[in-house]
Amino acid sequence: MAKTTPGEFINQVRAEARKVVWPTRQETITTAIFVGVMMLILSVLFLGIDTVFGFIVQWLLSLA
Repeated sequence: MAKTTPGEFINQVRAEARKVVWPTRQETITTAIFVGVMMLILSVLFLGIDTVFGFIVQWLLSLA
């Protein structure tokens, strides 16, 4: 395998960077809102699961 010179490497990096498709502002906002909503839903779900397990453990400990 031939070694790549620093100049060739920089040119390759620039060529690859030109291929990157950046999201639009609207896509970024939509994605951020989606992530926030999903985070809220999952946090409430895990809070509920944790609360149920907490009650179960408390009940089991009260039996002893």
